[in-house]
Amino acid sequence: MKSQSSWIDRANAVLPAGGFGNFDPGIVIREGKGSRVWDEDGNEYVDYLIGSGPMLLGHGHPEVLEAVREQLPKGMTFFANNAAGIELAEQICDAMACGEQVRYVTSGGEADMYAMRLARAFTGRDKIMKFEGGYHGMSAEAQMSLAPEHLTNFPVAVPDSAGIPSGVRDEMLVAPFNDIEFARSLIAEHGHEIAGIIVEPLQRVIPPAPGFLQALREECDRHGIVLVFDEIVTGFRFAYGGAQELYGVTPDVCTLGKIIGGGFPLAAIAGKADIMAHFDKQKVGSEGFLMQLGTLSGNPIAAVAGMKTMEILRRPGQYEKLRSLGKTLMDAISEHLGKAGFDHQIVGDPTLFDVLFTSTKINDYRDVYKADAARNLRFNKLLREKGIFKSPGKLYPCLALTDADIEQTIDAVAYAAGKLD
Repeated sequence: MKSQSSWIDRANAVLPAGGFGNFDPGIVIREGKGSRVWDEDGNEYVDYLIGSGPMLLGHGHPEVLEAVREQLPKGMTFFANNAAGIELAEQICDAMACGEQVRYVTSGGEADMYAMRLARAFTGRDKIMKFEGGYHGMSAEAQMSLAPEHLTNFPVAVPDSAGIPSGVRDEMLVAPFNDIEFARSLIAEHGHEIAGIIVEPLQRVIPPAPGFLQALREECDRHGIVLVFDEIVTGFRFAYGGAQELYGVTPDVCTLGKIIGGGFPLAAIAGKADIMAHFDKQKVGSEGFLMQLGTLSGNPIAAVAGMKTMEILRRPGQYEKLRSLGKTLMDAISEHLGKAGFDHQIVGDPTLFDVLFTSTKINDYRDVYKADAARNLRFNKLLREKGIFKSPGKLYPCLALTDADIEQTIDAVAYAAGKLD
């Protein structure tokens, strides 16, 4: 059996920076089962990365595997309508308050890109407003002020990647998350130019301030702006109806991914029918038509995996269990770091959160930027030494977690808090 180091050497020869661009290339995962993953050296971890969110039921859930096994001999993809994709769209529309129609894509980044383009097609305007630190995929617009190292005056956008034309900056307006007064002033000045406002209802792990999302809804209604909730992460995680159900605010359009594919590549734009009509040339004509297609969009393998995942999530007690697991972990992390004397904040929702080493209440990206990132990195490294696998900036609980997993995690947190400096 090849060692992990040999796989890393091979990766360095054929992959830029030795990885896929997603995660630490110094670890190569061999397999996952339930709440755990194993690397190529056989090291075992409790998995709080869970594929960056989609494996909410854990790895290899037997009912999802069975649904996929039943579909495989019938066909993997057709580049044509299929019954599973149609049925999944019906279920998404039933679940999401804004969902009257659905259009499939393959990745969340595609969904966000098309959502912004859709807002422009619907309104005939060009500008998009986003919030500093908000992640909306890899399009040129999304890569504005995602994680700027040089903080500029709002609403000037800062490109986070090479290769983005300078003209993109001119069509983006950037505001601080949770500052509704700034948002209102920006909208008052530019409302006639703004096609859409795109926002993560929970920005990375930062919760919305009371009334913030509702105020955005009111401003969009006042100025004829399309409100887009990026629910790639929060959709079917926060609640079956997503963050729009949890927070009680309905956008015009939402983007979905991760969970709706049950671990397979699938994402979607769901929205009001009059907006979604711009995907239909017969309804809007050539000038209003938004062309969109994708080889694997709505493929039946992902559709059946997503439907089975969603069926399981509809069963009584699933979200109560997920929130209870998350709350237990949040409390344990806070307790042990508090005992060790570290200033910290547990930021997020019990279904998705992280610890930030700061005494400052976290309201926006700049508060996160000021936190002690080096200490966070050290904390995560110590956790991994004790078999806890997580993202540098998020902890995703999953429904496969067992009492033994929670006990191991709490022991690892105690160890890390004791070793941290």
